[in-house]
Amino acid sequence: MKRTPVLLLLAACAVSLAVKAAEPKAQTTPSGLVYQSVKEGKGAHPGPTSVVRVNYRGTFQNGKEFDSSYKTGSPIEFPLNGVIPCWTEGVQKMKEGGKAKLVCPPQIAYGKRGAGGVIPPDTTLNFEVELLKIIKP
Repeated sequence: MKRTPVLLLLAACAVSLAVKAAEPKAQTTPSGLVYQSVKEGKGAHPGPTSVVRVNYRGTFQNGKEFDSSYKTGSPIEFPLNGVIPCWTEGVQKMKEGGKAKLVCPPQIAYGKRGAGGVIPPDTTLNFEVELLKIIKP
């Protein structure tokens, strides 16, 4: 039976998620998010509509970086209900000053639509996120 490239890509993503989920302290949530705390913060967790300031680095499964606030030298601020579901869920697990790794499967990232010609459809994304401040709880 001939496998299509899409099936091979999906299989590779599943293997990658399984490897990430096996890392120390990694948690896989019911949505498929793989969350790993790198540094615990202090204080309260943001809520689903909180406005936060973060630094982040986004990479594809092959390690190629597609975006980074570290490179621009500018953290970003946004409401958690205005970003991909993976970020809404993952950043709520953090506390100010904390840093975490998020592995976002397509269904809670950009799904079948992809994003801006930079992120192909059905792509699993990796993020390192540092929660600098909760601007509005």
